[in-house]
Amino acid sequence: MKKVILVIAGSLVILSGCQQAQEWTQNLFGEKQSEETKDTEENSSSEMNESPEVTPGEEDEGEVAEEETVPPELQLESQFFNQVKVVDGKQVIQNPANKLVLVNKEFALGEYKPEDLVRPEVPFVFGNEDLEKAHLREEAAKALEQMFAAAKSKQIYLTAISGYRSYDYQEMLLNREIEQFGKEKAVMAVAPPGQSEHQSGLAMDISSQSNDFQVNIEFAQTKEGKWLAANAHKYGFILRYPEDKVDITQYQYEPWHFRYVGKDAAKVIYENDWSLEEYFKNVKEI
Repeated sequence: MKKVILVIAGSLVILSGCQQAQEWTQNLFGEKQSEETKDTEENSSSEMNESPEVTPGEEDEGEVAEEETVPPELQLESQFFNQVKVVDGKQVIQNPANKLVLVNKEFALGEYKPEDLVRPEVPFVFGNEDLEKAHLREEAAKALEQMFAAAKSKQIYLTAISGYRSYDYQEMLLNREIEQFGKEKAVMAVAPPGQSEHQSGLAMDISSQSNDFQVNIEFAQTKEGKWLAANAHKYGFILRYPEDKVDITQYQYEPWHFRYVGKDAAKVIYENDWSLEEYFKNVKEI
């Protein structure tokens, strides 16, 4: 019978509040029971307020252990992240020479021009003409030569279409695209001046004779396009605007546009099926 009464008392704590229930139990069991309950509550409160004992250095060790769970390939030095300054409402990159520079509709290069532009020894669609777009930054140019040579050894014949583009040239391209197709379509296909990867000197459009040297969706189905998609990362290049990443990159699918990021980053991006934007969301700055 006593157990039944205790259950009822407990119910009153929930329904009527702690103070009313305590007064009711005092009348029922006497003053002694009330004091025992009070002692129990005080001991419980004391135990709850006590901090668990922590061995000096134990918390720090836990933090270090958590940091160590980040694999080395997802740890990236701070110098490879964009350093930006807002200029006229745009986030302008202050370290544009960084080979991992993230250039898109959010981050701009301003009027930056690379200082180490060279012409890679690869076939160009315009032959030996001395054009601006026949250049890349030196490291990217050497990697492009290696990639073209590797493809050729497999009877895959690639042709370079367009590399570096200046701010002014990109502006001309965008205006021409707007005149032909309207602004909405133009901005999905052509980057605004200052926001094109081509201006970084790290991107190259590539095609092939089998595709009539065109830069189009059909290139993805050629043996050259398939080889590039499967092997470019081995030479430090990534397919910059994949078909299933349009919502992330904000650019249409471009199976011809390859961007140099170096072998380490390219391998991680390829194996995880990431865009460059997703890569920077997943790497940890160190």
